[in-house]
Amino acid sequence: MTSPESARKAADLAGESDVYDVVVIGGGPPGEIVAQYAIADSTRTAVIVEHELLGGECSYWACMPSKALLRPVELLDAARHMPGVASLVAGRTIDVPAVLERRDGFTSHHDDKYQVQWANDTGIGVVRGHGRLAGPKQVEVTGADGATRIITARHAVVLATGTTASVPDLPGLRAALPWTSRDVTNLHEVPRRVAVVGGGVVACESASWLHGLGVQELTILVRGGGLLDRNEPCAGELVAQAFRDAGVKVLLHTGLDEVRRADPAATGEGRTHGGEVTLRFGDQTLVVDELVVAAGRTPASADLGLDAVGVDVGASHGFVTTDDQLAVRGVDGQWLYAVGDLTGRALLTHMGKYQGRICGAVIAARAEGRPTDGSRFTDLADDGRVPQVTFTDPQVASVGRSERQARDAGLDVEAVEYDMAGFAGSSLLRDGYVGRAKLVIDRTTDTLIGATFVGAEVAELVHAATVAVVGGVTLEQLWHVVPSYPTMSEIWLKLLEARSAGKAH
Repeated sequence: MTSPESARKAADLAGESDVYDVVVIGGGPPGEIVAQYAIADSTRTAVIVEHELLGGECSYWACMPSKALLRPVELLDAARHMPGVASLVAGRTIDVPAVLERRDGFTSHHDDKYQVQWANDTGIGVVRGHGRLAGPKQVEVTGADGATRIITARHAVVLATGTTASVPDLPGLRAALPWTSRDVTNLHEVPRRVAVVGGGVVACESASWLHGLGVQELTILVRGGGLLDRNEPCAGELVAQAFRDAGVKVLLHTGLDEVRRADPAATGEGRTHGGEVTLRFGDQTLVVDELVVAAGRTPASADLGLDAVGVDVGASHGFVTTDDQLAVRGVDGQWLYAVGDLTGRALLTHMGKYQGRICGAVIAARAEGRPTDGSRFTDLADDGRVPQVTFTDPQVASVGRSERQARDAGLDVEAVEYDMAGFAGSSLLRDGYVGRAKLVIDRTTDTLIGATFVGAEVAELVHAATVAVVGGVTLEQLWHVVPSYPTMSEIWLKLLEARSAGKAH
C-alpha cells in the first residue's frame, strides 16, 4: 500500500497539491534555481508554474540555440585563418541541415520532459498554466482548458516570468509579422535577403549566424551611431568593420519609417512569414525576404496580478523592482520576491541564476528563522560588476563599467588600451588576429572597475577580469598574477606594461 506521506509527495511533484512552501511563477533558469535553493536539504516543498516549456527562454529560444548556431560559424572562420587548414576549407560552406539538427538537439526539440524530470528529482513540482497573483501568498493558475485553481504559499511566492521581444509600433511593422529572437534562433530555412533592425547583442549575434548560414544579402539597420553602444566604442567599431569586411551592410543613424509586406502569413516559428518585405527609411527603400526585429525586451508583467497586492510598475516601465535580497519593493511581510530579467537589474541568464541563488538562500533562511545579514544573502554583483559575452566575430567580453559609464558616475578613472594582435598568444591563435583590450581603473583605489576584450576566443578572459573587479584587486597586485605563456592571458601583462609606460589615457 502507498503510505500517506508517499501519496502526498507524489501529489506535490505532480503539482496536484493546493499548498506549497514556495510557489514560483516562471520556469526559466532563475525560477528553477530559486526553487532548488529554497528547498535544498529540507522538507520544504516548492512548485513551479509555467505556461510554456520548463527551462524557459534560455533553453529553447535564446542562449542555447543561438550559441549552437554560432559555434560552427566560429570554427569555420577560425579554420580560414589558419595555414595548413585554410586550404582544406577553401570554398566550403556551412552544412546547414547538420547545424540545425545539432541546434535542435540542444533545445531537446522543444520537449521539456528532461527538465521536468530534473525538477521532480530535485523535489520540485510542476504546474502547467498561466500564474498570476490573487492576493497575499496566493497564486491563481489558469490551465490550457481555461480551468482555474488557487495555489497557496506558506513562505514565499517568486516572480520569474522574464521578458518578451519588443516590436515597435511603427507603420506596418507589426502587420508584417517580422521575425523576433524566437524565430531567428529557431529558423528552419535560410532566406536569401534579410534585414536586421537593431544594434545590440541579439541583433549582432543574429546577423553573425545568418551570414554564416548563407544569407546572401544581409543589412543591419541601427537607429543609433554604432553597434553594441553599451560597450566600449572599440567593441562596436571592430564588430561593424568585421561585418562590412564580410559583405554585410551596416547602416547607422537609420530608423524605419514604414514597412510593407506582401501576403503576410503566420507560417510558424522560424519560417518565412509571407512575401517580400519593403522597408522605407528616409528617401531609401530596401526589399528583403525576411525582417528580424531585435529592438529590446519588454518585461512580462502585464498579467501577473500585481495590482492584487498593491504593486505598481508604471514608473519602472513594467519591471518589478526589488531590494538587494530580491524582495519586491512595496510589499510587506517578506513573502513576495522577483528574480531574473523581470527585475530589470541585469538582463542576462547568468545574472538571473545568480539572483536565484541569493533569493533561494534568503527564503530558506527566513523559513528556518535564521538571519540574512551576510553577503551570501545580498545581490552585490548587479551594481557595476556584471560580466557579459557577445558571441560575434570578433567576440566581445566585458565586465563592470565602461570608461564613459564610470565618468558619468563621477568616478576619477584612467583607461589603458592595447592592440590584441601584438603578442604571441593571439598570433598563435590565428593569422591576421584583430582585437582590442581595455581596462578602466579607479585612480582613488588603484583597482580595476571595468575590462573589455574584443577579438576571437576572448570569452574565457572575462572571468579573470570579473574576479579582479569583484575582489577589488589592485593594479599592483595584478603584476604578480603571472599569465601562462603563450596564451591569450598574456594580454593582462601587456596592459600593465602599457600603463606603466604611460600609455594610459
